[in-house]
Amino acid sequence: MISKNHLHDLPKEAGVYQYYDKNETLIYVGKAKNIKKRVRSYFNKQTHNTKTASLIKKITSIKYIIVDTEMDALLLENNLIKQYQPKYNVLLKDGKTYPWICIKKEKFPKVFQTRTLKKDGSEYFGPYTSIRLVKTLLDFFHQLYPLRTCSLNLSEKNISTNRFSVCLEYHIGNCLGPCVGLQDNENYLLAINHIKQILNGDINSVIAYFKKIMLSFSKNLNYEKAQVIKEKIFLLKKYQAKSTIVSPRINNIDVFTIVSENQYAFVNYLKISSGAIIQAHSFEIKKKLNETDENLLLLSITEIRRRFKSTSKNIYCSHPIANFLPELIITVPKIGEKKKLINLSLKNAKQLLLNRKIVKTKTKKEKQLRVLTQLKKDLHLLSIPKHIECFDNSNTQGLNPVSACVVFKNALPSKKEYRHFNIKTVLGPNDFKSMEEVVFRRYSRLLKKGGGLPQLIIVDGGKGQVSATTNSLKKLNLLGKIAVIGIAKRLEEIYFPNDSVPLYLNKRSESLKLIQQLRNEAHRFSLIHHRNRRMTDSIKSSLDDIKGIGPKTIKLLITHFGSFKKVLEANKMELESLIGKDKTNKLLK
Repeated sequence: MISKNHLHDLPKEAGVYQYYDKNETLIYVGKAKNIKKRVRSYFNKQTHNTKTASLIKKITSIKYIIVDTEMDALLLENNLIKQYQPKYNVLLKDGKTYPWICIKKEKFPKVFQTRTLKKDGSEYFGPYTSIRLVKTLLDFFHQLYPLRTCSLNLSEKNISTNRFSVCLEYHIGNCLGPCVGLQDNENYLLAINHIKQILNGDINSVIAYFKKIMLSFSKNLNYEKAQVIKEKIFLLKKYQAKSTIVSPRINNIDVFTIVSENQYAFVNYLKISSGAIIQAHSFEIKKKLNETDENLLLLSITEIRRRFKSTSKNIYCSHPIANFLPELIITVPKIGEKKKLINLSLKNAKQLLLNRKIVKTKTKKEKQLRVLTQLKKDLHLLSIPKHIECFDNSNTQGLNPVSACVVFKNALPSKKEYRHFNIKTVLGPNDFKSMEEVVFRRYSRLLKKGGGLPQLIIVDGGKGQVSATTNSLKKLNLLGKIAVIGIAKRLEEIYFPNDSVPLYLNKRSESLKLIQQLRNEAHRFSLIHHRNRRMTDSIKSSLDDIKGIGPKTIKLLITHFGSFKKVLEANKMELESLIGKDKTNKLLK
């Protein structure tokens, strides 16, 4: 445990604090304007959420690093989290495996996709989250420009000495033959520069260039070449129309938005250039310590800008955050075209949230069906038990006997359908007769009301409890229509009606785990009811023993407060207003 002296000695400067456990393992890294104030807030609060409380319990030592500015603290925090991956810190997944578009540093540069970044002077654009988008862009470039795809070393010496010959790509018009000197480097680099402009979102400049060329061809009556250029302009405008989402005046902007639920947050990033999205990325963050959306957004901005090598000076956000760099302008748009960008980004973040929910729901339903199908197989049932009910009895040496029925539908508790029973016809500790009574009462009532019957009944106990259950079902003409099993606690053996040999399921089987879950839930629910009734009877007995507190007064108290328990919890003023000062004093003695 951290001592008060240690907390008192912490600095008040900006920096990064580090929490270590008993094994000297780094478990959390945080940043702060004031290290002392921030760290003490963890230990001064009386209430924390479960995860934060778990973190505090494990802290055995604190280290810190003082820095000059908040920005330095933010960057240092980010680096330490990536390096050590502490248990209680949010960690954004690395984007190393995302595809990039590479323009190779060489004479007559190739343009291709790659997942590996090399420090060889080549230019990389991305990363892109969709391989389909990368392939679409590359196909688009090859439609516009005849680019080489070979790996030949096109040095001046190799070209001048006629070392190479043209290939099939030249004959079908996909390459202009730079390998044999049929295309000069200047002309080829013009196409490469246009590709760079398109990748950066500056399509208008490329279109303007082609228009100039097209007019030149037209003036010289070279209509065939003018038509070729016109087709290229058409392709560029078509691409621009698909990619432009707002005014082309909005240029070089980063957009970040976040939506969240209890355990997860979903962030979307858009890179806007000349009104077009040139990069987009959505990702999921699992919360570790109930972090705020603002803090998660700040973390995301820092990491994503580094990962995508963004140099944008303007950032649009869905939430207000502290400006962590003086050269940046961070705004939360409220109206107009800028707000449209926020809405678009939020739409993408919400879609990711929806997709995750669909996947989780689908996975959950698949698991439920798998477990119930396996249970049908293991218990040799005629149908999948989508509706299961389980019974358990509770009493103390025959006193306050109660029973409970819990209901599971599709392998999940249906708590609205749980039922308590007070045993009415059985005297003394007779578990079998008690079970027979509550089963009869339960299903006679369901038959009368037309309620749906279960496919499987589970009772907590062995042969005796199973036999008692079947007796009741026989009276109701339900024997054989509903499957019945009992589960004995000692060895978790499964008993069937009229079968003295129990079934032993694998201890790791999902079927047994579901049966145990039902049994444990029924036991818990029954025990709660038994304790409440025992307490009620105890209070009632205590009231009966008080002189001057008669049956009428007791009835008045119960009618007003609703239960004996609430009578006991009532304050003096409430009691005096109801039964008078004299009786209140007798009651509270």
